[in-house]
Amino acid sequence: MVLADLDPRQADEQAASLAAADIEATSMPLDVSDPERCRLAIGRIEQRFGRLDALVNNAATDVTAPLAELAVNDWLRILHTNLSGPFVLSKYAADCMARQAGGGHIVNIASTASKRAWPNASAYHASKWGLLGLSHALHAELRGRGIRVCAIVAGGMRTPFLLERFPDLDVERLQDPAHVARAIRYVLEQPRGISIAELTVLPERETSWP
Repeated sequence: MVLADLDPRQADEQAASLAAADIEATSMPLDVSDPERCRLAIGRIEQRFGRLDALVNNAATDVTAPLAELAVNDWLRILHTNLSGPFVLSKYAADCMARQAGGGHIVNIASTASKRAWPNASAYHASKWGLLGLSHALHAELRGRGIRVCAIVAGGMRTPFLLERFPDLDVERLQDPAHVARAIRYVLEQPRGISIAELTVLPERETSWP
């Protein structure tokens, strides 16, 4: 398993925690908004391990601001990270998977932000609606080549991504990130011939927040 993160320290810490549970993991610094770094990352993984069985696109960023205050550079950064990054990684991962026996899986972590909208999140919504559409398009395009693509539509999770920006959130209405991890595992464990295009994972007390 390879863990890639913009912050190498976080990737190292997560790899170490998995190693403590007897799960072989290595870390890699990666800015998914940089297409060339994405290409090189997939190439290094294929070279080291000889194949790539699964890609999970989980990187995301956001700026909470009304349209009048949202900087163009922030819009572009969010779209490059949340949408272009998964596209580029999927492009090179699919090329690798198509050349190996058994194909592979691509799992994109979408959001309920791809199904509904709220104020002051135009870039985030655009990126997640786009990611959901990209996932369905790749599901249709790649499954004939043995590559299964699924979008996980995740409801709010108890992670720093939300809690650091919205400290007043009711954490009881947010789900444990482990629920989404189990959904990813479920998708990856499906036998050949079964391809799930979209799977929704919501907190027990899902709300229309915000």
